Formats: sequence, structure tokens, C-alpha cells
Amino acid sequence: MGDPQNVLWLYADASGASRFDTFEISRELCDFAPPAPPLLASRVETATGYALLRLPVGWYGERHPSPKRQILFCLAGKVRITAEIGALRTIGAGEVWQMEDTHGFGHETEVISDVPFDAVVVQLPNAPD
Repeated sequence: MGDPQNVLWLYADASGASRFDTFEISRELCDFAPPAPPLLASRVETATGYALLRLPVGWYGERHPSPKRQILFCLAGKVRITAEIGALRTIGAGEVWQMEDTHGFGHETEVISDVPFDAVVVQLPNAPD
């Protein structure tokens, strides 16, 4: 009995162009925190750190690659992300965005909500070659 979470994936292709795709993180019923009752959880992933972010209303981040491989969990607000190829996506409260465009041309980020964009960013180990 799985319950997947859709994740927006931003990565750099072989030419360095940032591109979007999606993938699912599956959640399965498990004994995650006994003696609490079973709950739906994904497998535990390794992380190297985390940060709480707040981007003010109107904030704009010029084209930049992601500083590290990381996954973002939006708590409030909304941003528009523009990949190097011109594709646009938005991330809002409750949505998840994995950033792996750590080289190449990068992406632009703009707060498009009338409230600040609050998120948790969890830094991930480098992807295996």
C-alpha cells in the first residue's frame, strides 16, 4: 500500500542546460516510531545538513546553479523557477523540489506570492558517478 509524493526535479543535462522532470518518492506503511501506531513513511535518506529559508515578497535570484545537491520542502509562499531552457515551474506550500543543477547555466528563482517564501532545504551527499 504505497502513497507516493511527487517531486519536481531540476538537473543539468550533459550540455549544462538546466531541465525539469518529476519523480515519485514512495511511502509505505511502517513502524517508524514505535510504540506509536504504524504510519506512511519513505525510506530514510542520508543528508549532510539543512537550512530554513525565508525569501521576502518580490525576491529575485538571478541565474545561478544550485550550490549543492539538495531537496526543498516549501512551507509557505510560492516561487517561480525558470530553467536555462526557458521552462517554468512553480513551487508552493506542501510541494517538494529536488535541485541537482550544481553545474552549467543554472536557473532563476522569483517569489511570486504576496507572502514570503518559507522553506526547509536539506543538503544531500553528492550523487554517485
